[in-house]
Amino acid sequence: MNIKLKIWRQADAKSKGEFKNYELSDIPLEMSYLEMLDALNTKLITEGDDPVAFENDCREGICGCCGQFINGRPHGPGEHATCELSVRAFKDGETIVIEPWRVGGFPVIKDLVVDRRAYDKIMEAGGYVSVNTGGTPDANSIPVSKEVFLESMEAASCIGCGACAATCKNSSAMLFVAAKVSQLALLPQGKVETAKRAKSMIAKMDELGFGSCTNTGACESECPKNISISHIARLNREFLIANIKD
Repeated sequence: MNIKLKIWRQADAKSKGEFKNYELSDIPLEMSYLEMLDALNTKLITEGDDPVAFENDCREGICGCCGQFINGRPHGPGEHATCELSVRAFKDGETIVIEPWRVGGFPVIKDLVVDRRAYDKIMEAGGYVSVNTGGTPDANSIPVSKEVFLESMEAASCIGCGACAATCKNSSAMLFVAAKVSQLALLPQGKVETAKRAKSMIAKMDELGFGSCTNTGACESECPKNISISHIARLNREFLIANIKD
């Protein structure tokens, strides 16, 4: 399989970036997308060129750090994280356009690597539980309905990759914030901070330069974990209730 690559190259956050073209030939169909980039970097290093910087870790769709904009879509074609993408998703001879997340809150570090610490700062602002639960409690000591548990676990499946903000026309991180608020607010242990959690996390999101939500639904459609925008409705309710209590 032969592939053409049009990749964004940028030395650092202050440098001006540009697209550069590369070609790879005889790529096995068994390769993953990231293995293809590994092959490109091996070729570049052999030729004495600077390899393309891209972030990756687990390569199992768990950590979210691999996120890239591929052919105009976060994580590329399909409904998976970038690292779960296969070269089979592309056609022989196709040109693949690869960019970093285009979000003000995620400044470019180099090439396809962006600084996603903004999400960590949002979590620090309110995403914690102060209840001392002690050792492992008995399974039935704190009754939680199956429906509530499943909804909380759906929210907790967010990997914080940044695709929601990258695909949003406003660069809003509302789906991420909503998922983190939901996973805690739905369970008894997270009730103590409920009144201030939404306010604190939204305030930090605004401070870090993310935009507001206008309910286009783009975040939900591109989320690799299929997290529902219904969590944004809960976040809005929690935010309003917190303001009323104040």
